Amino acid sequence: MSERFEELRARIAENDRAIIAGLNLRLRLVEELWRLKEAQGAARLDPDRELRLREALAAANEGPLSGEGLDHFVGELLALTKRELGEH
Repeated sequence: MSERFEELRARIAENDRAIIAGLNLRLRLVEELWRLKEAQGAARLDPDRELRLREALAAANEGPLSGEGLDHFVGELLALTKRELGEH
């Protein structure tokens, strides 16, 4: 294998680890937010906020991820967050 090949693999692995670290941070932050909402008597889920999140991420997406791919990813991210933190 070429040096560039190995360099790309290493960078991909580094990026994958950063994605997992970011996901774990997101889960911790959402968990804290949900505790605050519970203390204030607010609903955990906010469909308007989820829509604004999707819109903001779509605006920030510079590709090559397609809009459809981004929408699918965000849907999976939100579903995963709810599963991991016990919201059904």
